[in-house]
Amino acid sequence: MNAVNIMCIKWGTLFGPDYVNRLYSGVRRNMRRPVRFFCMTEHAEGLHPDIEILDLPVEPFAEPMARALAVANRQGAMRKVSLFRPGLVPDLDGPVLGFDLDVVITGGLDDIHDLAPGTVAMRHDWTEKRKGRPTGHGSVFRFDPALHGFLYEGIAADPYAEVEAARGSEQRYTSHKAMDRGVFTYIPEPWVVSFKYDCNPFPGNYLRAPRLPADARVVCFHGRPKMSEAVAGYSGSLIRRSKPCDWLEEHWITRARDDLGGDWA
Repeated sequence: MNAVNIMCIKWGTLFGPDYVNRLYSGVRRNMRRPVRFFCMTEHAEGLHPDIEILDLPVEPFAEPMARALAVANRQGAMRKVSLFRPGLVPDLDGPVLGFDLDVVITGGLDDIHDLAPGTVAMRHDWTEKRKGRPTGHGSVFRFDPALHGFLYEGIAADPYAEVEAARGSEQRYTSHKAMDRGVFTYIPEPWVVSFKYDCNPFPGNYLRAPRLPADARVVCFHGRPKMSEAVAGYSGSLIRRSKPCDWLEEHWITRARDDLGGDWA
């Protein structure tokens, strides 16, 4: 049985190795096939030994990309395009399922991995959908390096213009480039949910604990709170409040520790 390819990227120190290790555990516990898990990073300390490390590159187009991000007044996640570089892993076979680190795996992932082969797959971004605009959300993304090298090659050829056109948004760049080529698919919305919009919306968050939707496979903690903040309850603002979350502790911490051991999760 062929292994499923999983990738994430970790740069800087905002997320510790526990975020990567718990993501690895969540993925391998929720796929029916073996998992080959890659992390692109410049800080590999503390990562589980089964995780394959990819060096975080300084791309030749880093400087104009950074200038465009500054003009757009965005931090951006454009470094994620390094995952799309053709030949990144010479012996890689098949598509890649990628994740941001601020997600929690809560259900089976095979359906997401296998969805509409040959396309780039992302969930519709919550804010963009509300505004009637077609843009994918970058927390979960499925692509095939053998088919979608244009995601890297396009920005490498003209980084300033591409970042400017995407208004500094990696997820807008990725999804729109795939849409332009007719190779984009939305992941069904019930499978990838937002903690703040789908699990813990205002004003119900004042009355009840966050709920886990029945068919949620991935919960995205984009914005605030992050998982480490939401477990015991969060009161960061009038709107972004949450009561303690038992199911988050179960999926993100307890099951990962049972799987990997306390030293790794």
